[in-house]
Amino acid sequence: MVIYTVKININESIHDEWLNWMISEHIPEVMNTGCFSAYGIFKLLLPETHSGITYVIQYECRSSEDYLKYREKFASTLQAKHSEKFDGKFTAERSLMEKLG
Repeated sequence: MVIYTVKININESIHDEWLNWMISEHIPEVMNTGCFSAYGIFKLLLPETHSGITYVIQYECRSSEDYLKYREKFASTLQAKHSEKFDGKFTAERSLMEKLG
């Protein structure tokens, strides 16, 4: 199993709007690509950040091929929608991990 992780620090001033949009629109759009089998959204408690609120969203893929399909066919469009809506009010880091156990 492959885990695609997105760590996002969002400005507190738009936190509620962002979280609602993520849960009601963005994550369902990502899941509707068919590339992921499950997801989890987590609020980071430690380490504490000095500005903003940090979340980690993890999407599970059955294989690296599913992730590559997402990246090649869907990622740029979905990331652009997020960037346009919340431009300058977040930072994001993305990583890919393989589950071993």
